[in-house]
Amino acid sequence: MKFILLVCALLFLQACSSKEVTTPLITEDKTSSSSPEEYTKECNSCDEDKNELTDEFDNEFEDEEKNIIDPLSGYNSMMTTFNDAVIIYALNPVAEAYGYIIPEPLRIGVSNAIKNINFPVRFVNNILQGKFQNSSDELERFIINSTIGIAGLMDPAAKYKNIPAHREDFGQTLGYYGVGPGFHIVLPFLGPSNVRDSIGIIADGYVSPLINVKDIVSYKIPDNLAQTIGITTLYFINRTSLNLGEYESIKKDAIDLYPFLRDIYEQKRVSEIDE
Repeated sequence: MKFILLVCALLFLQACSSKEVTTPLITEDKTSSSSPEEYTKECNSCDEDKNELTDEFDNEFEDEEKNIIDPLSGYNSMMTTFNDAVIIYALNPVAEAYGYIIPEPLRIGVSNAIKNINFPVRFVNNILQGKFQNSSDELERFIINSTIGIAGLMDPAAKYKNIPAHREDFGQTLGYYGVGPGFHIVLPFLGPSNVRDSIGIIADGYVSPLINVKDIVSYKIPDNLAQTIGITTLYFINRTSLNLGEYESIKKDAIDLYPFLRDIYEQKRVSEIDE
């Protein structure tokens, strides 16, 4: 009987001690909790932060929408589809057959020679942008490659002298002086462009020895438009043969091909102008 009473007494004391321990915890929670007014202020502050983040996101989204100037989107989408079909069903098969017949070293030589002949375009645009060291490099490259490099078929200026090429065109020159790109336009066969770069293509055509221009024949290689088209076609076939599969690897990531290629082109041009 005494044993039973002793056990009951111990259980009673244990219950009392557990109540004493939990009571401060409850009291502490009550003292640490915020008042209704403070809780309301905290909620209002959270709502303000949330609204600021939402407004900031909306403003950035609106800015991106404003930066897209594309009044010819319908035409551009149609022309992108046309160019895509030309590449897949005409250019790539011809380039693959061309690459099968012509050895790669010779195709690289043709690519080097065409770039070497187009030296005036790079030289003039580097000067127009005030990049005189770059224009000097281009002149030195042209002299070395035209002589030691056998009419530009080889590139000893880069291989032995470590003189880099500085690719500049008149579209980049206009951009260098702050001319905006204007609206985007997809050119037949040539692909993505914009108003500024289309003007640049025309201006570079007057300088390039590979583009026939009426009344400018002193240093032009082609004598007529047909020869210009032939040289340009050879350039694209030769270039494609050296980069087979590159277009497909880019295209495979596109959900909608036209805006995908448009954005890649515009970002690339911004990067080239900023260099």
